[in-house]
Amino acid sequence: MARPENATALVTGASKGIGSAIAQALAADGWLVAVNYRNDEAGAKATVDAIEQAGGRAVALAGDIANGAPDELFERAEAELGPVLALVNNAGVRADGLAIQLDDEAWDSVIATNLSAAFRMTRRAMRPMIRARYGRIVNVASVVGPRANVGQANYAAAKAGLIGMTKTVAAEVARRGVTVNAVAPGFIDTDMTKDLPDTVIEAVPARRAGTPDEVGAAVRFLASEDAGYVTGTTLFVDGGMSA
Repeated sequence: MARPENATALVTGASKGIGSAIAQALAADGWLVAVNYRNDEAGAKATVDAIEQAGGRAVALAGDIANGAPDELFERAEAELGPVLALVNNAGVRADGLAIQLDDEAWDSVIATNLSAAFRMTRRAMRPMIRARYGRIVNVASVVGPRANVGQANYAAAKAGLIGMTKTVAAEVARRGVTVNAVAPGFIDTDMTKDLPDTVIEAVPARRAGTPDEVGAAVRFLASEDAGYVTGTTLFVDGGMSA
């Protein structure tokens, strides 16, 4: 089926970095975009402004996806734009440390935002998509999911879980016109990675960091009509780290 004209894409954690790039890429592909943010209102408004200046339509929606049910967020997006037929679970946090040093708070906070919230958002998104016989869910995982990275046991567990969830949910809804995929960025030049040592680049075969726009382009494809037969897969955007 063709994408409905008023189809809306909801992108979590979209006030800056990868999330902002994803929101703008989807808007360029014709989606109405709900730009979710937790604290960075100015960044979310800047993302909305960039989309509107390019001829698209977007709204900024505040909400901490790690706390509370997602119903209100979806209802606001549906009321202000249209049916949410694309969901990008991008919001994520880090709390790094060697496993022997990680306390429960560091573990729980990362799992809550990066995995549990993504599941709840996905569960809420699926029924309307199934009814419409059209839907796109894209989970932003990480190369760290299937590849060890010292000091990130919590982050790796969440991202590996996200990849496993992607495969399972994709199989459950494949006959309903809904695709579920993941993108797994490697070292991307964002605020979230600015504190990592320069030696990280040495582990990247491409010998450079990726850009948020390169991740956005991958999500744009997976959310497009052209990707209707692509589901349950993980697209690595990592400069060869997973090779």
